[in-house]
Amino acid sequence: MFHRLAAAVLAPLLVALSAALPASEAPAAGERPDLIFRRSTVFRLLSPNDKLATYGIDDPDVEGVACHFTVPEKGGWAGTFGFAEQLSEVSLSCRQIGPIRFRNRTGQGDVVFSEGRSFFFKRVQIVRGCDARRNVLVYMIYSDKLIDGSPQNSTSSVPIMPWGANADIQRCSEWIR
Repeated sequence: MFHRLAAAVLAPLLVALSAALPASEAPAAGERPDLIFRRSTVFRLLSPNDKLATYGIDDPDVEGVACHFTVPEKGGWAGTFGFAEQLSEVSLSCRQIGPIRFRNRTGQGDVVFSEGRSFFFKRVQIVRGCDARRNVLVYMIYSDKLIDGSPQNSTSSVPIMPWGANADIQRCSEWIR
């Protein structure tokens, strides 16, 4: 009896909350991160282990830059079915992998990648900025939550350098809105 009453009260509340909140920014199909590898960190006898997973992405607006990030993934049955709240500890490394060419004008702090990290209201984001004085792209990864975000983050810098025979160096300041 109590379970049916709780379900009757909570279900409409959850539907209303999810409709009132903005949809999480999921990457487009072509922008999904590539899983590089996973390593178990906590053994669980009867359910999947906790893991660290390392992913790679290409910056969608800046050709020639790739980032790799590592995030913890909760195991257990709650983690397997997406109900466990994932931890906020993240790390990031971005590098120039070819000649840098800007595809679009960009703003300081524009989102490069965003993905949900729990069933409700938490996501990890990678944002990009330009240090115009040094002509360096600066990337930051962090997790946020609707009510209570996390200050845990990681930053990586990519100096814009000549690549191969192409001595043309673009200035990031020319591409900032």
